[in-house]
Amino acid sequence: MDKRVLCLLLCATLAFGTTHLFGRDNQALVAAGKQATLAKVFNIKNYGAIGDGVAMETEAVQRTIDACHAAGGGIVWVPAGDFQVGTIRLKSNVTLSLDYRASLLGSQNLADYPTEGLDDPREGGPRCLIYAMNATNITIEGLGVIDGRGTPEFFPRFRSGSRRERLPRPRLIRMVNCDHLTFSGVTYKRPAFWGLHLIDCRNIHFNAVTVRFRNNNFNNDGLDLDGCENVLIENYDIDSGDDAICLKSSKNACRNIVVRGCSFASNTAALKFGTSSRGGFIDVSVTNCYFYDSPMGAIKLQLVDGGRLENIDISRIVMEDVGNPIFIRLGNRGRTYTRRTSGGQGADVQPEGALIGTLKNVRISDVVAEVTIEDKAKAARATYKNFKVDNSPGMTDQEKSKSGPIMITGIPGHYVEDVVLENIKISYPGGGTQEDAERAVPEDIARYPEQFFFGVLPAWGAYIRHARNIEFKNVVMQTRTADARKKIILDDVEGFVDH
Repeated sequence: MDKRVLCLLLCATLAFGTTHLFGRDNQALVAAGKQATLAKVFNIKNYGAIGDGVAMETEAVQRTIDACHAAGGGIVWVPAGDFQVGTIRLKSNVTLSLDYRASLLGSQNLADYPTEGLDDPREGGPRCLIYAMNATNITIEGLGVIDGRGTPEFFPRFRSGSRRERLPRPRLIRMVNCDHLTFSGVTYKRPAFWGLHLIDCRNIHFNAVTVRFRNNNFNNDGLDLDGCENVLIENYDIDSGDDAICLKSSKNACRNIVVRGCSFASNTAALKFGTSSRGGFIDVSVTNCYFYDSPMGAIKLQLVDGGRLENIDISRIVMEDVGNPIFIRLGNRGRTYTRRTSGGQGADVQPEGALIGTLKNVRISDVVAEVTIEDKAKAARATYKNFKVDNSPGMTDQEKSKSGPIMITGIPGHYVEDVVLENIKISYPGGGTQEDAERAVPEDIARYPEQFFFGVLPAWGAYIRHARNIEFKNVVMQTRTADARKKIILDDVEGFVDH
């Protein structure tokens, strides 16, 4: 059984939701492993690479990839050493295999990330360290490291002296319209912008991947999947500056995705659906995961640009040292992504024209969560912040809003529907005042949603608004200190059950 057949088997298994992947076909796995050892191997040193961490190795590595592809495919071998590269382009039937103590080091010169021949993405600029487009059967594997070295000294977010003129920063990996992708074993570090970004790709397997992006630069997302289908993510360990894993849909829906056995930490969110949400999110399962050290939230399910968000099952989650535990939002930013866009987070922003979508059939079960206030000194060290750290004594409104209750909210005339929370246990910090209990909550219909944008909420346990058929089954919530707010507030809610 060749590698392509194995990929097809993987995707078929995902489509039918089998929990014991390949359980009845171990002989096929062994046979495929033996076949892989017979693949043609192309050593980058045979094509001129040196590995001293100083020489620019882009051309040598690209020559190796091109030779492997021209020969019908095989393994591009990166032996131990430090290989400095700019943009390299992976091609069909190529396995990029990094040995233990092998490192691909991103150049710290923007000129080594040309845009010629690269597509113009719907979000962000085209520059990246590793690129692939319209390719099939690509693997990145091994025990080595891919280090973007994208620190602010070399890749600042803004031009010096300006807070408006953004400067280009390369992603670590960008793959577009590719099929049958495998990521296994490699450690990824320090992108200048987003980390691993896959757009409109299909039949993808991530296994035993490590991401270390925290406090490196701004917008250091761990894994962004935009409009991808048939994805298995397992044994993934992410500590990122921005969202750890973020499903996006600037055009097509993210569909048929399984996440299991993973650990996620982030300066912002552990798990997010949204940012772009034009196509929607359908048939997603997340189970047996650990979310920790994520001060701006753990689970964020957001649909603000149309499309459908439905059939989402999240279970067996442990959360420690997180902010807002569950945030479910249907809104009307209405972005169409027919052109590259940015901004639009102000409270006075207006809808951009796309029809309002639907958000329904969400089940979250078997969750234990500890919601905490982020340590001020730790917050001050974080690279990614949308705000200045308030060093005032006591708990500030900013801190309360980031460590608030479950929030489930649609907008007037458009409900979040059919949400079940079962076997949930959450410990909150408490500390809400009578003034907090009397606060009005803005609708912010078109504003890009972060829960803390709504400010301190008048409930400490759950705030539910513009929703229908919401069921709490064995949901236990408590505060560690006294709180003057109500436990649960319902506003324009039909069919709420708490038992």
